[in-house]
Amino acid sequence: HYYLCSEYIYLNVIPGGGSGIGRAVCQRFASEGATVVVADVSRDAADETLDVLRRDHGGQQHTAVHVDVSSKDSVGKLITQIQTHYFQPPSVCVNAAGITQDDFLLSLEEEQFDKVIQVNLKGTFLVTQAVAQALVASGASKGSIITLGSIVGKVGNIGQANYAASKAGVEGLTRSAAKELSKFGIRCNCVLPGFISTPMTDKVPEKVINKLLTLVPLGRMGEPAEVADVCAFLASDESRYITGTSVEVTGGLFMG
Repeated sequence: HYYLCSEYIYLNVIPGGGSGIGRAVCQRFASEGATVVVADVSRDAADETLDVLRRDHGGQQHTAVHVDVSSKDSVGKLITQIQTHYFQPPSVCVNAAGITQDDFLLSLEEEQFDKVIQVNLKGTFLVTQAVAQALVASGASKGSIITLGSIVGKVGNIGQANYAASKAGVEGLTRSAAKELSKFGIRCNCVLPGFISTPMTDKVPEKVINKLLTLVPLGRMGEPAEVADVCAFLASDESRYITGTSVEVTGGLFMG
């Protein structure tokens, strides 16, 4: 088992329900003894994850809160709530806010582009900034900020110009944050999932999935727990000399 810091904030923003990856990260962190704050734009989804944590890891003081990561005010209130409740800022943050609004470039609406950028990229910026500010102000000796990008941000994808752009931006933001925050002992790393079995991929037609799987050397879709395992490593002291990097969890998809 990894040694993990005492407090965690897990931010999962997927309209309409909790993410498979998000819930898996919360469960993995809780299984390591962490206190988890489940934050979601859907309070119902956050409460569902909280119920799972309390059932399986009842001894810890987990909480669920509402947050809209695209709103600076909402993110600020979230951090204030955490510091008021736990008397310290989160020492680990997993930025998993993400949505898709897919369409071909020739017909993609400006509103679709803006919404995906606001949640995926601006949201990651606002949360990263707020957590880092709180950690620095508290004088904490270390922290770990983990962002969720996507392999699509590296290679692009048909019908996902907005999503690919947002996730490429997350990777650049993470590396820049790593350079600025390292002097405060705060590490920043990005996880790039490939095709993972989640509510997001459940919408993809089976014939499309089967075609995509021919591109994956390991021959299958990934499981949310496999992404959570990497997040747990990057959150822990086992990765204390790792910052500013991106870790692909793709089964070999699009390997260089």
